[in-house]
Amino acid sequence: MRKVPDASAGAPDTPAASPRGFAGLLAVANMGLWISLIPPVLVTLQLRLEELDPAAKERNAGIVLGVGAFLALVGNPLAGRLSDRTASRFGRRRPWLVGGMAAGTAGLAVVALVPSLPVILAGWCLAQLSFNATLAALAATIPDQVPAERRGSMSGVLGLTQIIAIIAGVGLVAALPGLAAKFLVPAVLGTVLVAVFALLLPDRRLSEPAAPFSLREFAGTFWVSPRRHPDFGYAWLTRFLVSFGVFAPLTYLAFFLPDRAGVAEDDVDETVALLVVIGLGCTAITSVLGGWLSDRAGRRKPFVIGSGAVLAAGIGLLAPATALPQVIVAQIVLGVAGGMFLAVDMALITQVLPDPDTAAKDLGVINIANTLPQSLAPAVGSLFLGLGGGENYPAFYAFAALCALAGAVFVTRIKGVR
Repeated sequence: MRKVPDASAGAPDTPAASPRGFAGLLAVANMGLWISLIPPVLVTLQLRLEELDPAAKERNAGIVLGVGAFLALVGNPLAGRLSDRTASRFGRRRPWLVGGMAAGTAGLAVVALVPSLPVILAGWCLAQLSFNATLAALAATIPDQVPAERRGSMSGVLGLTQIIAIIAGVGLVAALPGLAAKFLVPAVLGTVLVAVFALLLPDRRLSEPAAPFSLREFAGTFWVSPRRHPDFGYAWLTRFLVSFGVFAPLTYLAFFLPDRAGVAEDDVDETVALLVVIGLGCTAITSVLGGWLSDRAGRRKPFVIGSGAVLAAGIGLLAPATALPQVIVAQIVLGVAGGMFLAVDMALITQVLPDPDTAAKDLGVINIANTLPQSLAPAVGSLFLGLGGGENYPAFYAFAALCALAGAVFVTRIKGVR
């Protein structure tokens, strides 16, 4: 285990250089986290619920996934706040990295092994809370350990490894026999990978315990005053609006393809999978390239503005599409814009955090801006789709494009980052 430096009053807000090998270790840990979490979200939890009660699988999936998503939304900033305040001899982030993965794996074991819907719900809630605790601590290691001028490249690495983890996790699940193994093997593998990162992380340690955790501080876990920290407020608003533009086209894609693009009902699943792979491939390339170019240029805002504009253009291409080739072209544009935005915007956000000592909590607040659009998009979409005679996809996609453009405009109001 590497020596743990103190986070004393005289510690610098921004590190002068990253620890040797940090980028590679961070990539490994990020892959481990998402290999553990993505397969249940995409595949294995649905299989488990179908095995438990085939007749009520859709209703049960809505309950379990909905409650889990809410807890993820709340748990991420709360775990970040507690990580910032942790005065353990092992550091601030290490206990949450390892403990979160271990508890998350235990939650998945409950889901995989106990044939009861209430127990499965409890296990999934434990898994979501725990893995989001790891996510909060992992994200906070970037402002903890990486100089501001190199955070674009580091954020690009996170984007790339997340995509690799999605593909690897789903492939691993497909190759494993037995549903319990499909839950537990990826989780155990992910726990080992995160533990390696935690073991070698030169984690900062608080020099003295934090003040008692008050009710007011608990409420502040989910809020950063935009009046006191306007740059952070505009960064949050940018992330929220552009994220809505990213997720909105995916929300009703399985309905859009047969209704407007002429895809046969029997081919929808395969077509959606093809489009997701195309989008993820473009996102992987541009997240790494965009982060590197942003670091080289020493600028963040032009890349975020450009990605928001390109995203709006991609949605504009999708809205009038009446054939699959048009949808594919739109998906390529959307993937390019999404990768560029997610990498560079994350680097920008780490440079407007209100306080380096509350980085994990504040990044958790940012995570709300990333997660909330995924919950709002279906509700907002149903309102626009119902306009006129129904199936009004142009109206919904026009609104999503305007959100992306608005996010690009709001980033210009940030003063502390070029």
